[in-house]
Amino acid sequence: MVISGILILLILLIIGVLLVPVEIYIDTTSNQYYLQLKGLARASVEKDTEEIIRIRLRTFFRDFYFYPLKKIGVAKTKKLEKSTVKKRRKKVPVRKILRVLKSFKIKRFFVDIDTGNCISNAKLYPVFSFFNYYHGGFHINFEGRKQFVLLIQNRPIHIIKSFINP
Repeated sequence: MVISGILILLILLIIGVLLVPVEIYIDTTSNQYYLQLKGLARASVEKDTEEIIRIRLRTFFRDFYFYPLKKIGVAKTKKLEKSTVKKRRKKVPVRKILRVLKSFKIKRFFVDIDTGNCISNAKLYPVFSFFNYYHGGFHINFEGRKQFVLLIQNRPIHIIKSFINP
């Protein structure tokens, strides 16, 4: 009885993790860059005073900080002998990569740029208006503003299905 209860709880937990949305958010005006599993964890890139950047991993109960550009120590360089046996890497077909990319949904997209050159802005204006006609979210300004906002959402079950299905 106890084992079946634990097994059911484990299956429900796995199903819950597969159905939780995963978000990637990029906003250049507010400097927010993060990857989030809704309700579980959030990893964001932040500016740091000592290092250039730090990664903040926020979970239910605690915040963790990682410094990806920090030197771990002076490593001794050793010459590695080249082995005669080469391992062949499996190549992932382009179709699978495209299926995985198509499983992502763009929830928010906004581009507002000024190149600093009025001639370049004028040349980009028809291109951006053409993109606005089909997709939207492209803007040219002549005031010096630069803004990029992107919110992409997916679920792990959709990624797994895109790998499995032909």
